[in-house]
Amino acid sequence: MTINTILFDLDGTLIDTNELIIQSFLHTLELDYPGQYTRETVLPFIGPSLQETFSSINKEKAATYIETYRTHNHHHHDSLVTIYPGVKEGVKRLHDEGYKLAIVTTKIKETAMMGLKLTGLDDYFDVIIGLDDVTKEKPNPEPIYKALEQLHAKAEEAIMVGDNSHDILAAKNAGTISVGVGWALKGEAFLKSFEPDYIIKSMDHLLAIVEER
Repeated sequence: MTINTILFDLDGTLIDTNELIIQSFLHTLELDYPGQYTRETVLPFIGPSLQETFSSINKEKAATYIETYRTHNHHHHDSLVTIYPGVKEGVKRLHDEGYKLAIVTTKIKETAMMGLKLTGLDDYFDVIIGLDDVTKEKPNPEPIYKALEQLHAKAEEAIMVGDNSHDILAAKNAGTISVGVGWALKGEAFLKSFEPDYIIKSMDHLLAIVEER
C-alpha cells in the first residue's frame, strides 16, 4: 500500500525538549519530595501525559503539580528547546512533495505550538492533535484516528513516527506503520522491545522508507 500520510510525535522526535522536561519535573517534584528524584529517575515520565505521571505520584495533588510544571516549562521553553539535525529539511521535503502531515502529541496544543513556532516547523503542519483534543491519550489509538480523520487519510496508508513506547503501541493499535527514531533518549534497545516496523537513523532514512513503499 502506498504511503501518503506521516504522523509525528513532537517531543524527542522532531524537537529536543529532553532537558526542558527533565528540569520541569525536577523543579515540580522537589517542592514536596526534596532530594527524592534525580535526572535518571524522572526519565520514565517522558512520554506519558502529565496527568498520568503526576497521578501515579500523588493523585490528590496532580492538578497542582501540572500547573507548576507547565509554568516552569513555558517560562524556560525558548532557552532550552532545539530542533534535531535534519528534521526541518526532512519535514519540508515531505510537505513539498505533497504528503499529508500531522503532529500527534500528549502535550496540550498550546505548548506544542510553542515548540513548532520556535523551530519554524509550524508552516508544515495543518493538523495538530494535542492532549486537549482527545479523551484518551496514546497508546490508545484515538489521537491517531482523529489526525487521520482530519487529514482525510487511511490508517493503512499512514506512518506514525515517535520516540517512545506510547507512539509505537498507538501506531499498532491504530493499524498504521510504526517507526521509532534512533535518536530517542531512551535508546534503540528500548524502542526495539516494542517491535516497531522500522527504526530510523535520520530523516533521510524515513524519506527512503516512505518512497520505497
